[in-house]
Amino acid sequence: MRKDAFFLGKTYFCIVKYPLHVAMRAACEVFSAIGLAKVIHDISMRMAAKGLSIVGVALAAMLLQGNAKASAQGVLDKVNLYIGTANDYGQMTPGATVPYGQIQVCPDSKPRQHPGYDYEESRISGFSINRLSGVGGSGCGGNVSIMPDATGEDVRLDKRTEQAAPGYYSVRLNNGVWFTATADRRMAVERFSFPSTMQAVLLVNPGSAFDRVHSSSLRQTGDRVAQGMAVCSNTCGHGSYHLHYRIYSSAPFVMDGIQGGRMRMTFPNLSARYVELRIVVSTGLESELDAMPAEKVWREDFLDIREKASQEWEELLSRIRVEGGTPDQQAIFYTSLYRVFHSPFQVTDDDMVNYLGTDGKPHRAEGFTYYSSWSLWDTYRTKFPLITMLDPLRSSDIMRSLATLYVTGKKDWSTPYECVPTVRTEHAIATLLDAYRQGIGIPNLAEAYPGMVKEVERLGLKSPDQCLEAAGDFWALGQLAGELGFGEDAARWTARGEEIFDSIWPREFMEIDSTYTKMRGNGLYQGTRWQYRWGAPMYLCRMEGMTGRAELASQLTRFFDEELYNQGNEPDIHVPFLFGRLGMPWKTGLVVRPLQTESVTHRYGGNDAYRTPWKGCAFANAPRGYCPEMDEDDGAMSAWYVFASIGLYPVVVGEASYEVFSPLFDSVDIRVGERTVKVRTVGRTSAGQRLRRVCWNGKTLKEFRITHALLKEGGELTLVY
Repeated sequence: MRKDAFFLGKTYFCIVKYPLHVAMRAACEVFSAIGLAKVIHDISMRMAAKGLSIVGVALAAMLLQGNAKASAQGVLDKVNLYIGTANDYGQMTPGATVPYGQIQVCPDSKPRQHPGYDYEESRISGFSINRLSGVGGSGCGGNVSIMPDATGEDVRLDKRTEQAAPGYYSVRLNNGVWFTATADRRMAVERFSFPSTMQAVLLVNPGSAFDRVHSSSLRQTGDRVAQGMAVCSNTCGHGSYHLHYRIYSSAPFVMDGIQGGRMRMTFPNLSARYVELRIVVSTGLESELDAMPAEKVWREDFLDIREKASQEWEELLSRIRVEGGTPDQQAIFYTSLYRVFHSPFQVTDDDMVNYLGTDGKPHRAEGFTYYSSWSLWDTYRTKFPLITMLDPLRSSDIMRSLATLYVTGKKDWSTPYECVPTVRTEHAIATLLDAYRQGIGIPNLAEAYPGMVKEVERLGLKSPDQCLEAAGDFWALGQLAGELGFGEDAARWTARGEEIFDSIWPREFMEIDSTYTKMRGNGLYQGTRWQYRWGAPMYLCRMEGMTGRAELASQLTRFFDEELYNQGNEPDIHVPFLFGRLGMPWKTGLVVRPLQTESVTHRYGGNDAYRTPWKGCAFANAPRGYCPEMDEDDGAMSAWYVFASIGLYPVVVGEASYEVFSPLFDSVDIRVGERTVKVRTVGRTSAGQRLRRVCWNGKTLKEFRITHALLKEGGELTLVY
């Protein structure tokens, strides 16, 4: 189905000089083998009714058949963009986007879910250009919504025609309009094909957004160009992002305002029956729009942009190759890997080098590419360790951008001057430490250090979970100070972290009682005391010293036996991987696999306990792909699934090491920098089999743990059962 979407888009917009009957006959012969003859026939008939012919459909068919064979050998066919897009089961979308792209073109459902799109709702308010994946709250983005209809009333998706693949989206509407979209990192490419009986009208809403709009405007600046802006609240109403954009049209238009604040674009002299819009966004600065001239906007055609997006995704997702498992498990795996790379957004490039800083001033990205859009409270745990593992070249610029926030101005949540939609930036110190220890170059780390000191000195210690998180931040700063050669600071921050931990854990988390199962008990944020008691794994040895290893291990086993773990939110998602550190490494895989693949009882959702425990699989190859109320959280849960599937997990972010356990797949090849790590299972005949030994390049590891430094050398990680 996903390949068909690509073929449909390519063929529908190839208008050529060849006679229709010759082209159609050849196309049907070629496409019949892959089940697309009817598609081509329907397209041909529609175009013939308009007096048009097809651009060598025969030639296009042969080329596309070659693309189909090539695609079948890659990983993109294993990506199902509809996973987690229905109702409140993940809050994901199938929009057209590229890795790290500011653009994600997608319909917005009416009524909408948090990310704008709901698979189970056909009615829409329009097609907007941006959004964040699964961040909860009221979502973020939803700007420049365009409706291809003169009234905008009761416009619906024909769900039978909806198609999505990485970098591509298309659908037919109930008014007969075909919508097709692709994207690059700063440009939405949208095609609207109108029936011959319908007036070509687009309604643009410059004030569309998923949260509050502080100001917006749109004006026509040429016969084919309009320019607009919007200042909108970021996720959960914290801070604001500043959007500046230009709309370029393939055909001349007339723009006027109508009721409801929308702008109407009419095309009085439309020769073809389609209009293509290209919406270019800047770096938070209006002046940067001039850096991308119109000729560059139109330099590549729709199909070239679509193909380039596909190739980018194929290359990036192919950095992990898996064998074994079921088709559904491979679909969930590659879709999860795909969602990891949706953010942070690339803000600057060779054309636009200046960006809006968090201090409200223009800044120039000298010698690097600036990135933004963070959800670190969620993503520092899994997503960024995975990005730095798989994409080290980009990670240097990403981490340099993150460190820059400590210079231009950083809050725990969004500032009033964000250049793109974003969420929050707690635990940036641990994120930077982990990347640095993975060997990622961060040239401005020392420059950022004073800002880090100021940050930890103002950390809140009002609730038990704040104390645990603060202890972890002090630990990370102490480790980073040591790496930078600040010995006295390293000792001071390390001691402060231990002091905070030792003051809170024995009092709030050591003596288990009946209150430990209550969500938000004693002021906790999105978790129970059972779940938060494991929340500072860097201090696990101190927990052992207070309870004894045997008792702590028994409590960890009880935690899972009594179904107290919460897969629906981040505070305890590392806990299944603690068994190895308490002398029971074989248990890790036995706990993790059922969480990935089996129907188990879930007592907690993203924000509270379920009224009735929900029994099901937390990850499914379906639109209702997650637990109810479980957010994907900007790649955090997707990265969890990826790590859980390959048998490696970063329990302590900042150590740059991984717990090793039984992987979901029989064989995994991971490209780490310039080398390949092969993960192989030997002697495994059942999912519940006990892992007995782990070897690296033939040598048995003393612990079921391996450093990132070893993985960078390349080799084979053998798991013996």
